[in-house]
Amino acid sequence: MSNVIEIEHLYKEYRLGLIGYGTLREDLQSWWATARGKEDPNSMLYSGDQSRDGKTSDHILALSDLNLTVTRGERVGIIGPNGAGKTTLLKILSRIAAPTKGTARIKGRVASLIAVGTGMHGELTGRENIYLNGSILGLRKFEIDQRFDEIVDFSGVEQFIDTPVKRYSSGMYVRLGFAVAAHLDPDVLIVDEVLAVGDAEFRKKALGKMKNVSEGENRTILFVSHNMGAIENLCQRTILLEKGRIIEDGNSSSVIARYLFGEEGQSAEKVWEATSTTNAPDIHVPPGQEIGCFKAIRTIDNSEKLCKSFSVRDNIYLQMEYEIFKDIREYIEITYWLNNERGELVFLTFDPSLYENGCFRSKGSYKSTCKIPGDLLNCGTYKVSALIQKKEGVYLREIDVMSFNVRDDWDKNGARGLCRPNKQWPPAVIRPTLEWETIPI
Repeated sequence: MSNVIEIEHLYKEYRLGLIGYGTLREDLQSWWATARGKEDPNSMLYSGDQSRDGKTSDHILALSDLNLTVTRGERVGIIGPNGAGKTTLLKILSRIAAPTKGTARIKGRVASLIAVGTGMHGELTGRENIYLNGSILGLRKFEIDQRFDEIVDFSGVEQFIDTPVKRYSSGMYVRLGFAVAAHLDPDVLIVDEVLAVGDAEFRKKALGKMKNVSEGENRTILFVSHNMGAIENLCQRTILLEKGRIIEDGNSSSVIARYLFGEEGQSAEKVWEATSTTNAPDIHVPPGQEIGCFKAIRTIDNSEKLCKSFSVRDNIYLQMEYEIFKDIREYIEITYWLNNERGELVFLTFDPSLYENGCFRSKGSYKSTCKIPGDLLNCGTYKVSALIQKKEGVYLREIDVMSFNVRDDWDKNGARGLCRPNKQWPPAVIRPTLEWETIPI
């Protein structure tokens, strides 16, 4: 298939602080180089010495030597920590910003939704903004007329369509902006995390629309989000950015797993220890009252292999290893807490074997495994907290010590939901498969 996006050795440099280089000489040097179409001698990319006299110490590379191709019809997710360069890349592809060095070629019409209010003129009404955006994309009035009712219906702002958009809420902005971008037949649709502003119902509609547009009309989608469940459900391919560089580009499940848990192949202990200080047993209790420490917390599959991404149908096993330094002769609970990406408590569970000996625990090392059955959790990202608790207070705790991802791939493997083609499941905390009995009466 033909390439729609081609990026070669792309750099984007920003200077922190005030405009200008601080001296008239350097400002004139940069202006004269730009006027002649030459390289800026004061840029960190061209100076040859990035630390000379500290002159480039206040420059940063938002993007550094990016090389990327995207073919027609691909749905590509872009993930990474804040400041990784995701939005900068989208702004360059949307022609909002220019690269400092390198090339970024994109073929066809581009519709982008990067910030609340993108492409909207506050003094114009919703109706006028639809026609304005359509004209910018190169559509004629009769072409916009054909799509107008569908745009308004999708956005859900029909009652306010003749109201200036400066009076819209941020959610209404996003609804109308996305409806315009998705329905005016762009060759490339670019969507940033801005969809998180919308409500759950609209996010569901928006993700379904992007999937339909890509599959049915062979449109290319670039989607930036911190919602790993949405990325994995929508995108076949995902790119991980970090400090302006592409760290990994490949299958969404494996790239998301690397982003959440680090390098593939790391041991569970190292993945956990990298985010934990619990090896200092007194970190959560007063000195002299240490009772033990956690050694490892991991998620494994049915084969007892470290696993970071599961299907909604898979059994998920939470496994912890811990050591008790001395006999505990008072009430104790070994507990897991599970929170979703919205910060909601999904459930808590404790080790029932403790009740066999009166909730005591003898000195020694232990390994506890908790099974989360398949067809229980909804798709999304979950954070695990582990606690050793007493009646009043906590002995040890590790909050959000690790994460795992649950993906919704019913369309790939014939799972539940076959009567819901091209539809998203509601954002419920759980989505269990329950036993039903139906008899004629």
